[in-house]
Amino acid sequence: MAETDKIKQDEINSILWAACDTFRGVIDPSEYKNYILVFLFLKYISDIWKNHYEEYQKQYGDDDERIRRKIERERFVLPKGASFYDLYEQRNADNIGEQINIVLKAIEEHPANKAKLNGVFRNIDFNSEANLGKTKDRNRRLKNLIEDFAELDLSPTRVNEDIIGNAYIYLIEKFASAAGKKAGEFFTPAQISKLVAKLAQPKPGDRICDPACGSGSLLVEVAKQVGNNNYSIFGQEVNTEICTLARINMFAHENDAARIECCDTLNCPALVEFNELIKFNVVVSNPPFSLKKWGAENAERDTYNRYWRGVPPDTRADYAFITHMIEIAQPKEGRVVVIAPHGVLFRGSSEGRIRQKLIEENLLDAVIGLPPNLFFGTSIPVAILVFDRSREEGGVNENYLDVIFIDASNDFQSGKNQNTLLDEHLEKIVQVYRERKDVPKYVRVASLDEIKENDFNLNIPRYVDTFEEEEEIDIAAVQREIKQLEADLFEVRGEMASYLKKLGVIV
Repeated sequence: MAETDKIKQDEINSILWAACDTFRGVIDPSEYKNYILVFLFLKYISDIWKNHYEEYQKQYGDDDERIRRKIERERFVLPKGASFYDLYEQRNADNIGEQINIVLKAIEEHPANKAKLNGVFRNIDFNSEANLGKTKDRNRRLKNLIEDFAELDLSPTRVNEDIIGNAYIYLIEKFASAAGKKAGEFFTPAQISKLVAKLAQPKPGDRICDPACGSGSLLVEVAKQVGNNNYSIFGQEVNTEICTLARINMFAHENDAARIECCDTLNCPALVEFNELIKFNVVVSNPPFSLKKWGAENAERDTYNRYWRGVPPDTRADYAFITHMIEIAQPKEGRVVVIAPHGVLFRGSSEGRIRQKLIEENLLDAVIGLPPNLFFGTSIPVAILVFDRSREEGGVNENYLDVIFIDASNDFQSGKNQNTLLDEHLEKIVQVYRERKDVPKYVRVASLDEIKENDFNLNIPRYVDTFEEEEEIDIAAVQREIKQLEADLFEVRGEMASYLKKLGVIV
């Protein structure tokens, strides 16, 4: 098929966003995203199945046994009667919500799919009166949803390999934009994800983890940065519905082997082997900011001794997440990149003591201040902290005895509701980070001794001086300008009086 016959990304995005009209004004975007994204996945695997089945029929004719053996080697096997097209035939049924649930359960529980899909659809109920309304309204909405998706042809002959993953990210971002404050639970803006990925510097063979992965968009971006498929992905997410979206997101990007666990990272982490936390080469995250009641009362008895530097306050979990991320990074080589509120840079008490120990261990590599209003649902500016365990004693970078501070708070494109980082802003940050040289009013490389003199306070203005001196005023020049203006005014008044006399306005 010619490239011109392929469906373009914009076409698919437009159809998908139009399909959301079924729910707008009735269900909150934070809820209806689950139904749209699950249906996108169902249509995707159904179209692949249908396309391959037709190809095998052409190839093997009436040899049903041979066709069956071939088709059952697909990434996802669809049991008889359990595909999008079976639901399309039943779209007018009085119990269509129940039928959708039955189809999804059959797909999930098929022996060929169970290892990958176990639990993926369990928390999405298409027969929910609470979410989708009473029977008549629910049936109408689901029929519209099915008919909208019927317009999409997602078969391999019509779409390029990246298009489904891109469509999934497009929808998640649109839902985040509409969901307001709830968006922070599941989505990191694309440009910030790109920046984190570049700072993380993943390489082939790395194990990559996000312990608060939301819908998995940050993990997907870091994996792209590797440059090939030689990596492994791990994630943890406490919200069961969002965990489902993360798993489907991995499938949409053909990261079928990704291990996404639904668990409370701080209290009951699931990425554990032989009673020890699994270690990773790259750890990234955009954890919830200043989470309250995170489990501080149990931290001193933590099974994995993660909080040996100190227990963060019960009212703010920022350093609990940072501590966890550092503890799961490979000793003497692991890299950690975390997005955090600015308070982690300067708050005192237990947070100050933890911060001091991390600096004294020579783990902190960079502090990067970003502009305000980059995130959905909050206008506060944030910081990116980079920790590098290769700097600890015995690591290849143990002689790095400084921290680079970057003030990128003024580099952004302002928008109607939200600011955005452009590619040029990202590249500027990454370049100065790699060059590690002072740049007036933008970058400062500070020694550990200087940070110690500042009582381990990492507030960026202490290191990057952005003060702009006012231009010196030339008093004599100002006086000359005033005299010239007075002369010009005297002349204008004379001309005006002359015109008014001619008009007879004044005598």
